[in-house]
Amino acid sequence: MRIWLEFLPVGLVRLLVRPLPMTGVRRVGRGLGRLAYILDGSRRRVALENLAHAFPGRSRAERTALAQAIFAHFGGLLLELIKFGTYSPQQMLAASEIEGEERVRQAHQQGRGVLFFTGHFGYWELHAVAHALWIEPISVLARPLDNPRLHAMLEAIRTSTGNTVIYRQGAVRRMLRDLAGNRGIALLIDQHLHSPDAVYVDFFRRPAATTSALAALALRTGAPVIPVFAVPLPRGRYRFVYEHPVDPPRADTADAVREFTQRCTDVLEMYVRRHPDMWLWMHRRWRDQEAGGVAAATGRPSGAEVDA
Repeated sequence: MRIWLEFLPVGLVRLLVRPLPMTGVRRVGRGLGRLAYILDGSRRRVALENLAHAFPGRSRAERTALAQAIFAHFGGLLLELIKFGTYSPQQMLAASEIEGEERVRQAHQQGRGVLFFTGHFGYWELHAVAHALWIEPISVLARPLDNPRLHAMLEAIRTSTGNTVIYRQGAVRRMLRDLAGNRGIALLIDQHLHSPDAVYVDFFRRPAATTSALAALALRTGAPVIPVFAVPLPRGRYRFVYEHPVDPPRADTADAVREFTQRCTDVLEMYVRRHPDMWLWMHRRWRDQEAGGVAAATGRPSGAEVDA
């Protein structure tokens, strides 16, 4: 019953957004997001707490307005992703433009695969879907949703243009095989991680437990690492940005994985500071501050398991 109660509203929304233009979908989604800000007290409190730590110089009124904009963005993102999933490939291309395509082409010429990373920022899901049309299909690292019907719907969107999804079981083997075949792999680096593989890096001047998978794969395979970001354009369109590859640390660096992870996190933070209303401040990104302080100072990972 719970599965159906969660799935039916989303299925209904999918039917309702199909005839609407994306501009209308964006407006409706943002309105729903603002309503969620009022109704979802727990996530609202987390967002305001995180914003207070990240932007201490802003007034309470400014942070409240920013939190409302954040909820509005993610309300729009949800409906726009559903709408984008109904587009034909030609419509997806017409609704988007890309910046930095030559960086991806040059990276693939090295023949080692390409690692793409971003965070829960902007329109990352749409970017992955459209990437397969603009450049070539990739593999996306993700965790399955708890609701199997919602999971099936999201996976259908993610794979609609030829991408594949990699889940935890056997993920390292799959990623190494894909990189050896010069395929691209996309992953997120901004979730709190409780795992022996976590490293603590500074994110908005606070230690944050972060996946070491990106850096470990890059250092092991030599695959170029490209930050990617997706931002909205007027009239229901999008810009998908491929930044300059992140330079790896020297081979003899004592703590290369942590240093590489910090460099990647710095790029993500730069974009979040530019567009703070587009990042998932409702997520408890900073936890275990005491352990994190020790780990950040020593470079040693801490924790037990992934917190999704």
